[in-house]
Amino acid sequence: MRFQQIKETCIYFHDLKKAKDFYHNLLELPIISYVPGKHIFFRTGSSVLLCFNPNDSRKKQSPPPHAVEGKYHFALEVTPKEYETHKQEIQNKGITIIDKVIWETGQESFYFEDPAGNVLEIVPEGIRDKPNS
Repeated sequence: MRFQQIKETCIYFHDLKKAKDFYHNLLELPIISYVPGKHIFFRTGSSVLLCFNPNDSRKKQSPPPHAVEGKYHFALEVTPKEYETHKQEIQNKGITIIDKVIWETGQESFYFEDPAGNVLEIVPEGIRDKPNS
């Protein structure tokens, strides 16, 4: 099998207004769908970030019920040219960077948390490519 990408990433928020405030108002992701108390979906390039209220989604019949607790991790990719600008903008918006890592490619990525405690990472394109020999 050859998959092109992960199309959707799903995280859970008990308070969808906080999800909206963070992902739409701070990170400026466009909203695809918002049903208060149930879900809010955001466009992230060619992918979708799904935020479900676990109290609602665990009771669904279709699609199948789903809900888990705990911190999730996902990364948002930016061009290498825009990486530093995004890092500065995150800090300017009062979001605390909790870690930075230098990868085998020599590129840096950084981590921060959303209001539900999920761990987000900003990575420059090519970070998982093998370094030049």
